[in-house]
Amino acid sequence: MNHQPTLSDIHFILHEVLRAPASLQSLPNFAEVDADLMRQVLDEAGKFVGEVVAPLNRSGDEVGCQFSQGQVTTPPGFKEAYQAFWQAGWPALACAPEDGGQGLPTVLEAVLYEMLSAANHGWTMAPGLLHGAYECIKHHASDELKARYLEKIASGEWLATMCLTEPHAGSDLGLVSTRAVPQPDGSYQLSGTKIFISGGEHDLSENIVHLVLARLPDASPGPKGLSLFLVPKFLPDGTRSAVHCERIEEKMGLHGSATCVLRFDAATGWIVGVPGRGLNAMFVMMNAARLHVALQGMGLLEAAWQKAQAYAQERRQMRAPGRRTSAAQADLIIEHPAMRRILDTQRAWIDGGRVLAYTTALELDMVKHHPDAQRRATAERWCSLVTPVLKAAWTEQAFKGSSECLQVFGGHGYVREWGIEQIVRDSRVSMIYEGTNEIQAIDLLVRKVLADGGAGITSLLASLLSSEKNSNQPSDSLGSKVKTLTELTQQLVATSAADPTLAYWVADDYLRAVALTLLQWAWLRIQQARPDEAGTADAARWLNPAAALQHWILPEFAMRLSIIQARLG
Repeated sequence: MNHQPTLSDIHFILHEVLRAPASLQSLPNFAEVDADLMRQVLDEAGKFVGEVVAPLNRSGDEVGCQFSQGQVTTPPGFKEAYQAFWQAGWPALACAPEDGGQGLPTVLEAVLYEMLSAANHGWTMAPGLLHGAYECIKHHASDELKARYLEKIASGEWLATMCLTEPHAGSDLGLVSTRAVPQPDGSYQLSGTKIFISGGEHDLSENIVHLVLARLPDASPGPKGLSLFLVPKFLPDGTRSAVHCERIEEKMGLHGSATCVLRFDAATGWIVGVPGRGLNAMFVMMNAARLHVALQGMGLLEAAWQKAQAYAQERRQMRAPGRRTSAAQADLIIEHPAMRRILDTQRAWIDGGRVLAYTTALELDMVKHHPDAQRRATAERWCSLVTPVLKAAWTEQAFKGSSECLQVFGGHGYVREWGIEQIVRDSRVSMIYEGTNEIQAIDLLVRKVLADGGAGITSLLASLLSSEKNSNQPSDSLGSKVKTLTELTQQLVATSAADPTLAYWVADDYLRAVALTLLQWAWLRIQQARPDEAGTADAARWLNPAAALQHWILPEFAMRLSIIQARLG
């Protein structure tokens, strides 16, 4: 029952749907990244995930992390797997060669972490923040800090944390009260308590680099007064820092990941970036983390679907409607429409989500490396608008969809034997951390769509229509949704000027409408690649979820639209 990555599906989307190698080879940095190289990298990644990481998933959940006298011990096999992971160079996949990285495209890293999350979400939490920490230090830290920490983070030899939340300051970071007092030698002493810190203490790596939001003595109140600091578990002279793990949380899921309460007792650290601009530096990590959380959702839903699909192909129960099976012989439950609907619906979300997430990863490389400023701006617009949609919609589907996959098992799904209940538990937190899904919706509508009068989202939606050409679309076409959503956006822009609370009431519905439009576009891309004619043995593999999209998913668009229109009055 250990998870195995579906490399054939992943390669199809990357190579046939998105034509990723040709897109990447247009960038000077990736001129030598061809299809063979991408396949080789991901095939080896899939082998590592399936053979090394996946077998630890169940024991990681059942044994969990253990806490004793400030020390955390990870489940059996976790440390050895992580040492093998970083020594094989996997964390350094997309890091720059000058920092000890391999300089490969971001999309390969994205696929790697999707596969890891599907196989063992708890274990994957440990390296999950490495790339964000790498980007943060690379772009904001002093040369001295880079020399000391950047290569260790790039390689994954040292792990990192993101220390934002405090007991009284969750999503409202303006309430952060951890203090940083400057010292004569240029360092700072940090004092305060941080909670919900993933991987705040563990035995996986020799050092842990904490990136901590704190307030200088003369800082103004609110979020603009926050600065970012680097506080290592072990200082450069080898002494232990004054960072103490007070406890680890007893959680609904993710037992293989230590969620820590950390106390900073005048702990030595160094400022990262400009005083008072800590959120700017930290959001480099947050934005990277949000795409990775969306990929977690897709990976977990894929894992749930795999289990449910396998079970449905073995379990016999009753005669399926319309089947001519004898009364004495039961049909496989996969023949029952109720089960088929569940499985095909989740498949539609997974496949379409991959198209969107992999596109976003490709666009991130365009932002970093494309020589044309206008093309970089277009890519930046895509990433800015689509990332919160991916994070919110696909983590919600991970939880709800894995619960539906549990339903395929009936009572067997509710017991631990089959492992599906672990996925339901593990997936729930993805709707909360790295900015709750409600905050993602507010970020999309209030901070991005309304902020520029709807210009950005209107341009993005218009760009989707080039994909509708030469396609067989039903009457409720992508063009219809784009037109409706564009007009709705302008209504919201106009009405919100007089009612500043309106957007907050309808933000979740607006995000879902955008997600459904993007999902239809993604499936249009898949259908244009004609997977049912590409020599695949099972044409129903792609035809069935495409039908589920039309019958069971896209009708939600009209419901979301009516909810928003009712609020508009």
